[in-house]
Amino acid sequence: MSDDPICPLCGRPIPPGVPQSLHHLIPKLKGGKGGPTVLLHDICHREIHASLTEAELAREFNTVAALRQHPRLAKFFAWVAKRPPSFRSRVPGKRRPR
Repeated sequence: MSDDPICPLCGRPIPPGVPQSLHHLIPKLKGGKGGPTVLLHDICHREIHASLTEAELAREFNTVAALRQHPRLAKFFAWVAKRPPSFRSRVPGKRRPR
């Protein structure tokens, strides 16, 4: 059994050397500086910010459970969960249409 942290969104381990980042559950721009954070795969973190605005994150999607319920994100997390922990893919730079 590995002691690697687990991404709370896709459920895959986050071994050392795999791109990872801390997500502020309430965006820093919306008062979340110093607030709760969660360690995520970088690909999962980028998908959140490609899908939702800072206002949406602060207002409606400020918990792991809420992020997992978002229809588009849920579909992405289910898809990426089947990939190896080191899987990387480019997330387009601009926000995707909702």
